[in-house]
Amino acid sequence: MHIIQHLKNASNQLENLSDSPRLDAEVLLAHSLKKNRTWLATWPDKKLTDAETLAFDLLLKRRLRGEPIAHITGIREFWSLELNISKDTLIPRPETELMVEKILERYPPSSNLKLLDLGTGSGAIALAVASERPNWSITATDKSTAALNMAKLNAQRLELNNINFLSGNWFEPIKMCPPENQLFDIITSNPPYIPQLDPHLSQGDVRFEPLTALASGADGLDDIRLICTQAPSHLKSAGMLIIEHGFDQKIEIHDILQLLAYKNICQYADLANQARLSIGLKP
Repeated sequence: MHIIQHLKNASNQLENLSDSPRLDAEVLLAHSLKKNRTWLATWPDKKLTDAETLAFDLLLKRRLRGEPIAHITGIREFWSLELNISKDTLIPRPETELMVEKILERYPPSSNLKLLDLGTGSGAIALAVASERPNWSITATDKSTAALNMAKLNAQRLELNNINFLSGNWFEPIKMCPPENQLFDIITSNPPYIPQLDPHLSQGDVRFEPLTALASGADGLDDIRLICTQAPSHLKSAGMLIIEHGFDQKIEIHDILQLLAYKNICQYADLANQARLSIGLKP
């Protein structure tokens, strides 16, 4: 069959599984052929060989079993950066780019700041900021050695040299640093925030992602409470904490920050008009 026919058939099969069946089909076919999607659009009438068809069919079957596109291809784009992804890392979501946008809005390129990214995973947030603010000093932590190694690999491949990666849970590795390296202008985190018994954990792409990067206690807020409580000890004067959270946790997060006396609390909505980001300045 021609490329256009393969894409049509695959899109039809993915219709009930994916919100973007045509895009999924194009990404998988391009990946199997080691081409890009532009090439597919340029040669829609090209016939695939039997070997090429088999390679595509194998990838399509994995997607039809529910495996995320990013795990199949090993790649995910975030902030125009191509990141390597594995089963050990959370797949970066487009809504997390809102955090990068707000940081860049508040702090101009001429600034020279220190940023700490907690639970960096693939390194998405740290890498995006590092690419836009190369003169900043960035520290990224993660308790997963496999995730941290992936983040380091991404930094090396993207030639971003202003990030220091530390192994450990949340602030633990920071407490082992010299005192002058324990304070930051900005602390960022996209922590686990889903309740442990939430049925969504057994549905869709998240079934294939590490549970420790998704769930946090009965109400999903255990890690966020810990981060918000400990962050002031590691923020400089007027330093900022910025956290991503669930779309239905706006009130709870605001209450946590208010109870801890954070100043100038702000909350921002994503493109779907769901509150996903909370900011507070050091108490």
